[in-house]
Amino acid sequence: MNIVPLRDAAAPKFQPYIRQTISRARQWEWLAPDLQEAVRVVSHVLPFRTNAYVLDQLIDWNNVPNDPIFRMIFPHRDMLAPDDYAQLRELVLVQGQGQAPSAALAALVQRIRLRMNPHPAGQMTHNVPRVNDAPLKGMQHKYKETVLFFPSAGQTCHAYCTFCFRWPQFVGMEDMKFDAAESQQLVNYLRLHTEVTDVLITGGDPLIMNTRALAAVIEPLLVPELAHIQNIRIGTKSVAYWPQRFVTDRDADDLLRLFEKVVASGRNLAVMGHYSHAVELRPEIAQQAVKRIVGTGATLRMQGPLIRHINEDPRSWAELWQTGVRLGAIPYYMFVERDTGPREYFQLPLARAHEIFQAAYQMVSGLSRTVRGPSMSAFPGKVVIDGVAHIGGEKVFALQFLQARNPDWVRKPFYARYDANATWMDELQPAFGKQKFFFEEQGGSRSEPLPDYTPRKVIPLRRADAASCSNAGSGSGCAAGADADLPHSA
Repeated sequence: MNIVPLRDAAAPKFQPYIRQTISRARQWEWLAPDLQEAVRVVSHVLPFRTNAYVLDQLIDWNNVPNDPIFRMIFPHRDMLAPDDYAQLRELVLVQGQGQAPSAALAALVQRIRLRMNPHPAGQMTHNVPRVNDAPLKGMQHKYKETVLFFPSAGQTCHAYCTFCFRWPQFVGMEDMKFDAAESQQLVNYLRLHTEVTDVLITGGDPLIMNTRALAAVIEPLLVPELAHIQNIRIGTKSVAYWPQRFVTDRDADDLLRLFEKVVASGRNLAVMGHYSHAVELRPEIAQQAVKRIVGTGATLRMQGPLIRHINEDPRSWAELWQTGVRLGAIPYYMFVERDTGPREYFQLPLARAHEIFQAAYQMVSGLSRTVRGPSMSAFPGKVVIDGVAHIGGEKVFALQFLQARNPDWVRKPFYARYDANATWMDELQPAFGKQKFFFEEQGGSRSEPLPDYTPRKVIPLRRADAASCSNAGSGSGCAAGADADLPHSA
């Protein structure tokens, strides 16, 4: 690819807004007092971060609070139980008076978070690889072919989604955080595990890193002794929240050259683009970003969760997939919202999720039907709802594993009793009078054993200088200012 520089002197610089600085955005004054209050209160529990591009280009302020991107970015009081919100409000707005967080506030925040299932699907207990019985920090290995790597400089995002299942990465829960200071441990692990064909670099968002830092992670994977690594994936929301990363950022051209280097090495570089709504792909610069990515020889795959309040309209999904295909991207997954965080606010019944997926699927041509879903990334694996059927006089969900902890389970059809209200795998019951699903009979489990949270001493963090992070560039990896005065556990 002959990369044509698109930067100019007027190119926007990345400027995040967090709880401490959102009042500087001109749109803040457009919010009703109750919406402002919800941001100030709920953001002590859940992460809040946005930027000028999201505020200016993606949110329809005439439709607030019902605008889908607003719902996706700004915390709402209904994301917390009424009693929790009332107690938190008292400590934040009445007793706090803008001071550093008290021990009472820190303890309440910690209690609320621990009830939100902060590490779903065995992330901490079953997915972390071990060498000599020691866990490898900043890595996960759930499926034999794929290793996940979490570079420490990529553990923030250009903006945070309120439904993000990796929210503990951003809120100071240090004992539940995945981050690796350097990649040598990853390289050593991959040398020992030649069954691994894919490395997923994830976060947070690795593309918050500057290109030089990202290259330091990727380039060691291109050596001949790691020839078994065929695919390098980068999980990112930047394609939606800051497409300038690929177009006008200072090192955007360097980033594309890094992509070309991976492709030239004989590997596939797959940018796993997180898109949640059609509006994210409507701006011209978002479409330019797609064209520039695929122009390097990399692939761009589109995936995102189905979320109540945000993307229940099948037409939005159809538009997103069709636009992506026209630009050269590949529709990949529609996920079911995970059982973590403010799940009750966002979750949809599995029956409704299947209806939405089926309706959207019917609207598109075969080129968009590469998408799979609705899929649950549950404890035993990725379970897709293939359909609703009547078999032997019983109404059932037809299910199968697209990926599994045990490879023998993949693509084996199985059935659950139809339940109009079930929202997750552990709420389903086997069909046809069986007591267990087939994988449970083989020693598997449909859900992770309940975690044993031991009491922790909660220490309030000092109030950080929020301005130091808000003035940082998109490649700064500045995470502290994103949650400047949140408590953590010792």
